This record gives sequence, C-alpha cells and structure tokens, in this order.
Amino acid sequence: MSLKIVTVVGARPQFIKAAAVSRVLRRTCAEVLVHTGQHYDDNMSKVFFDELDVPPPDCHLGIGSGGHGAQTGAMLAALEEVLVREKPDRVLVYGDTNSTLAGALAAAKLHVPVAHVEAGLRSFNRRMPEEINRVLTDHLSDLLFCPGETAVAQLAAEGIVAGVHAVGDVMHEALRHAVALAERKTTVLERLGLAPNGYALATLHRAENVDDPARLARLLAALREVARRQPVVFPVHPRTRRRLAAGGAEATAGLRLLEPQGYLDMVRLEAGAAVVLTDSGGMQKEAYWLRVPCVTLRDETEWVETVREGWNVLAGADGERIARAACHPARPAETPDAYRGAGSVDRLVRILSAPPHG
Repeated sequence: MSLKIVTVVGARPQFIKAAAVSRVLRRTCAEVLVHTGQHYDDNMSKVFFDELDVPPPDCHLGIGSGGHGAQTGAMLAALEEVLVREKPDRVLVYGDTNSTLAGALAAAKLHVPVAHVEAGLRSFNRRMPEEINRVLTDHLSDLLFCPGETAVAQLAAEGIVAGVHAVGDVMHEALRHAVALAERKTTVLERLGLAPNGYALATLHRAENVDDPARLARLLAALREVARRQPVVFPVHPRTRRRLAAGGAEATAGLRLLEPQGYLDMVRLEAGAAVVLTDSGGMQKEAYWLRVPCVTLRDETEWVETVREGWNVLAGADGERIARAACHPARPAETPDAYRGAGSVDRLVRILSAPPHG
C-alpha cells in the first residue's frame, strides 16, 4: 500500500520546489498538499500553481500575514487539525519559513515522521528568523534531504547523522522545467522593451534589509548607482513596497519598479539579465545554474558554493562593493554543478516513498 504524505507549503520558493517533487511523488504516494496561506497575494501564490501545472492545494488554511509568533502559532493549530484528520505516514516540509517550522512542530508533537527538503543549510546568523526555523526543523526531522555535502557536514557538526541524505537540489529540476515553459509561453522581455544582457535585475524582501530604514536606504542608493550604468528592473515584493512608500518617490528614482512577477516571467528576466542583485536564496542558485553573475545583498549566504565558484559576490549593504560587482561582473569558466541537481527529485522520492522502519 502506498504511503500518504502531507506536504506543507506557504511561500513562493516552496511552491516552485513542490511543483518538481509532487509531479514525481504522486506516481507512487498519496499526497495531500496543504497551503498555509503565508503568501496569500495571487501574484505571490496562485500564479505559481497555475503556471507550473501544480494541482491546487487540497487544503488552504488561509492564515495570512502577522507577527512571527502569531502566524506560526495559528499555522501550528490549523496544521495539527489537518494531521489528526489525514493521519499521514510522513509530513514533508521545505526550506526555512514559518510554514516549515509549523509543519515540523505539528508533525513532531503528533509523532508523525518529518522529512525536510533543504536540510543542513546554515547562515550562522541567528538574528535571521529563517535561521531559527531551519535549525529547529532539522532537529525535529527524521529524513533530512541535503542539497550538497556542505549541508551534510553542517548537520554532523550539530550531531545529526541519522536519516541524512545528500540528494542534490530539487530547485534545479524545477528551474529546468520552468526554462522550457518560459521559452514557449513568456514574452516579458518584449513587453518591457528589454534587450538580453542589457539590464540588471534586482529583488529585496528579507526583514534584515527592508525593515531597517537605514540599511534599506543604503541598498536603494546602491541600486540607483547601478542604474546610472544600466537599467535596473525591480519587481517589488508586497512587504518591500510598503516600506518604499514611506521613503518617497526619490528613494527609487531611476529604478524600473514592477509588480511581483510570475515564476516563468522571473525565470526569463533572470536568464536575460547581465547581473542579478538579490537577497533571495533561490535566486542566488537560479542565477548560478543560468550562468548569470549574482550580487547578494546580504552579509552571509547559505549557498556558499555559488560564492566559492565565483558566480556570486557577497556585498551586504556596501554601496561601493555592490556597484563595482554589478557594473563589472565576473563570469567564471564553466564549472560543474555543485548541487547535483540532475536526478535530485528521483533520489528524494525514492527515499521518501520507502516504508518507514519499525
């Protein structure tokens, strides 16, 4: 008899990864897809299910935004009800959001085995809520699916060795699928009048960047400096747009602001960019696989391999460093995929769908 898996998602990067995994998982397992509602705006949620041909969620909790404690607590209570009703064999969670932690906590308290995709990542910055979420989730998990050997070593350093599997990064297969779709379905460059390799693509959404007015001001000044050399296209996350409104129009003068884009349009924008400037972990990897130079607007990254191989520059909020890296990006010689992306979904599903021992 096939296993029943409850998959918990709630944010844009999770929808993308779940799209790749669910296509394969549903061949051998009964999957119940639960959307917490953490990202509830259609541009940040529904469009991903539509574009990536993911079946609609079996259960939408509609939690919405809120403080970390209130949001995580509401998710925990609602997910507990779902798990009691569904009685799954395993709960599958992705990444490092509040949805991830709530799913892992709800399952662990009900003695349901937890499987964590993107286990073992560490920024070593405990001020980031994402770091707290991923550390706690890893310590609650029974199956830990790591994107690479660095993550395996970091888990071992914390005493976690049982159930650890270096399966590779499932985001690679999601991206490969999206690139093929984007080539047929999106005309975003034509609509926006952009020439391939003729613009920079910027995104900002992390609390450490957008909730600190002084740091946000430094980052926007750096983007304006880059815009003096080449157009800067800036799809604006809803959280970031609220912060920008307080700064006035001059804060984004010279930047081309867009609404959040669907995944296929974003993939096409990334592939066509001369450089990507971002605080998104997912975009760091996508740029790496697309062979587009990346400037990371953070002081540290979990994706250390992208830096080590020369495709990613950690620039923090240092305006001079950001402008230099963006205006004169390095393009290393072709390098192997540090994350073993090809075949990663099949490896993960094979382990996940095996009957639990005992």
